[in-house]
Amino acid sequence: MTLTKTKALGNFAEDRAAEYLVSLGWRVIERNVRNDYGELDVIAVDTKTRPEELVIVEVRARTVGMTQAPLDSIGSRKLRTLLRSSQEYIDSLNWAGFWRIDVVGITFHDKDDFTNWELEHVRDITAGYSLWT
Repeated sequence: MTLTKTKALGNFAEDRAAEYLVSLGWRVIERNVRNDYGELDVIAVDTKTRPEELVIVEVRARTVGMTQAPLDSIGSRKLRTLLRSSQEYIDSLNWAGFWRIDVVGITFHDKDDFTNWELEHVRDITAGYSLWT
């Protein structure tokens, strides 16, 4: 797959993930936030929790036939990067409330057909995970 096709697939997946979160009643407040530790795909507020939680959403896209499914592609190194970049972002906001990291995985059944895909959402992927692991 070419870099252009890969980028288009990723952008499409991030757009679908943001639309999905809005359909849950969440507020998307930022996308593609970069800091010293990495990039955060989607920042949203889960308006269904009380109190509301800030949610950092990692979006993973894969096509069927790749060696790993989207959700399986997050290893310990990526988790540490997500935690560090999320913590820096949270600190920059002076956010005092609850927050978590979710992942939205999108699997495309054909790399050339963006109409045939499935979405999977996993909440709080870092629960119990230590930054120092």
